[in-house]
Order: sequence, then structure tokens, then C-alpha cells
Amino acid sequence: MSLFSDNIRALRVKHKISQERLAENLSITRGRYVKYEDGTSEAPYDILKKIALYFHMSIDLILSVDIRKIDVQNLIKLEGNRLILPIQVDSFGENYIEIVSQKAKAGYLNGYADPEYIESLQQITLPFLGPGKHRGFPVEGDSMPPHEDGSIIIGRYVEKLGEVMDGKTYILITKNEGMVYKRLNKNKKNALVLESDNSFYPNYEVKASDILEIWEYECNIGRSDKKQEITETGAMKDLLLELKREVREIKNNTSNT
Repeated sequence: MSLFSDNIRALRVKHKISQERLAENLSITRGRYVKYEDGTSEAPYDILKKIALYFHMSIDLILSVDIRKIDVQNLIKLEGNRLILPIQVDSFGENYIEIVSQKAKAGYLNGYADPEYIESLQQITLPFLGPGKHRGFPVEGDSMPPHEDGSIIIGRYVEKLGEVMDGKTYILITKNEGMVYKRLNKNKKNALVLESDNSFYPNYEVKASDILEIWEYECNIGRSDKKQEITETGAMKDLLLELKREVREIKNNTSNT
């Protein structure tokens, strides 16, 4: 028996569905389905996809997590069954905010869809943030001043790419770049342009297909009380950047009308 076979058996029993009926919904014979549930045969991708869609659960979860040990009702189901996020609440019903520390950051790319990994993260609550699923991520480097290396950015989960707003900052989890915090712009249909507020770092593109998660900036938790120095040149540069963004928005609005 495999984790996959245990999971599909548990899901079938939970939903009170017979093997014959489930096989019919998957457009396969009962005999073929029984082999998947008994663990004597591995299901191909097209069947995995059908099973995931049927039970409204991500393929990652079915293959890698023992769903008998988690509360399936206490999960966020996202668009297209691409991912399922666990939600944890305190005794007052407030959502916990998981903090991805520098130490835990290395494992996040592999563990972001694993409830057991997420539950192992440190947790805090910030009731003033309001509704939505929030998570904290570490800042590295100097590409996004005034947020300094070691600060924690609290982000709200963004379910759809269409919710991304030009010029706002987001934490992106991508297949190739890993975890980054940048200012985003949707200059292309199937890609995002990532901008650093520190002009030393050039802009670059990320394809939509490469994005695993997007978290919109909500607040910053930092330790530094260093006074920020704003030079006349820096102030002028900020003004020009703001004008540039406004011109881009006007052009986009004009082209859409």
C-alpha cells in the first residue's frame, strides 16, 4: 500500500462512494481503479488529475500528505485545485500567522503545500490585519528599502493573478527564483515584471507558469530604529518613479478603453 492508495481509499470512504461509481466518474473500469486503491498499480497523470478534480483536492496533497491525519474541512480550497493551504486558529478564532524564519526558508519551496511543514512554523496573531490568509516571510539583502535584511514582511495570500495591482509590493514564491519580495507590474499577458526599489538591481520578468504563490504586502516587522536618510537626489528620484508609474497607468487605462 502507498500513501496515494491510502488517501484515495480514505477519500472514497469519507464521501461514501463505491469503487464502481468512482471508477465510472473517472471513465475507467472498476478493475483498473481497484489496482490504484490496492497499491498494485500506479495511476498515470491524467487519472491523478481526474481524482484531484473529483475530490476538490490538490495532487500534491493526495500524493505527499496523509490526509487521514489532517482536518480536510479546515483547509482553503483555491482556484483549479492548484494548492490547498491549512488554516490554524487560536482560542479566540483568530487565524494564526505562520512565520517563515531564515532557517525554515530553505524548506519552504518543497513544504509550502504540506500541512505538516506549515504547522511546524512559528506562529503569531495580528487581529488588526482583518480577513484573509496571512503569512510572514524574511527579507534578505538591500533591494527593497526601507525594509532591511532580517525584517519580516507579513503578506496576505492572493488567490488569482488578476488581483495583482501594478506598483504594489508582493512576496512571490517561484519555481526558479524561490522566495522574492518585489514591486510588481503586469506589463505582459503571461508574465510579471519584478522591480526593486533600489535602482542598483535591474528589473526582470517571471512567467505566470513559474509562480507558485503570491502574497500581497500588509505590514513589516523589523528591529532596526535607524533613521532613514532622504537626500534631495533620492527625493527627486522617488518623484520621477511615481510619475513614471502614473503615466504607465494612464497608458494602460487608455489602451483598455
